[in-house]
Amino acid sequence: MQRYFGIEKVDDYFLLREEDLYHIKTVMRMKEQDKIEVVYDSKVYLCEIEDVSSNLKVKRKEEISHPIFKGPRLVLIIPFLKEQKMDLIFQKGTELGVDEFIIVSTERTLVKVEEKKEPAKVERWSRICKEAAEQSMRNTIPLVRIERKKEDLEFLSGIKLLCSTQEKVKTIKNILKNTSICDTINLMIGPEGGFSSQEELYFEKKGYEKISLGTSIMRVETVPIFLSSIIRYEYME
Repeated sequence: MQRYFGIEKVDDYFLLREEDLYHIKTVMRMKEQDKIEVVYDSKVYLCEIEDVSSNLKVKRKEEISHPIFKGPRLVLIIPFLKEQKMDLIFQKGTELGVDEFIIVSTERTLVKVEEKKEPAKVERWSRICKEAAEQSMRNTIPLVRIERKKEDLEFLSGIKLLCSTQEKVKTIKNILKNTSICDTINLMIGPEGGFSSQEELYFEKKGYEKISLGTSIMRVETVPIFLSSIIRYEYME
């Protein structure tokens, strides 16, 4: 069954976005009395389409029980990358349970985004996350934001991990094995070529622990998917 995220609740009705209306009418070719799932305030409802006009609203029928992932909140901190790579990370990261994406600029970041273009970028990336959340039947959409100042990253709560290319540092397996309870895991991933030694030292002083990905050399867009999968597996019941 198709799932959408409601933007407003009025009495027993949910209002949906314009792009959802287009998807329901044109792509799915739904009609009145067809059933869909609507997520509102992190709760899932079975709804019925009553009106397929331009002002789409659907009637709430009943709340549906939805299994909740009980693992820690997962935050991915990633550099600006080429558009195709970013799209892949947002889509697959959302499917794998990432709760927030923070985009940062690093010393070796090759892709530059003008500050005035950032809102449009965030809006586009957020739309990718929304679509991936609907497809994977999540009841939340990950947050997406850009942090221009690396100083702001020191105040994140929870465990803070930084992917390093240096040898003789702990693996993600070592970290999770020795972590019994945590509310949030922050994973910082560098660009092609990794972080500079100065950046690693800076973030170490700010509470980030360096981790190794083992002997494999992965593409930068593979790393977030790899790590998100490990954490998902580790905390899956």
